[in-house]
Amino acid sequence: MQVKINGKAEVIQESNLINLLDSKNVEAQMVTVELNNKMIDRADLSETTLHEGDEIEFIYFMGGGSPMR
Repeated sequence: MQVKINGKAEVIQESNLINLLDSKNVEAQMVTVELNNKMIDRADLSETTLHEGDEIEFIYFMGGGSPMR
């Protein structure tokens, strides 16, 4: 099926979000997933079915920056 992942059209075989993360070598604990503009709870990743035309965003949070003085 064709979906958009982070704005890029891709053809995928996976049927749910956890399998998609696994296929992309993304650890569920390291990313927040948005499906069709809705944040998905990590507990629901394996139960969230993907459909043709879905828009998926992987949102990574990065630490860092300059130390406070």
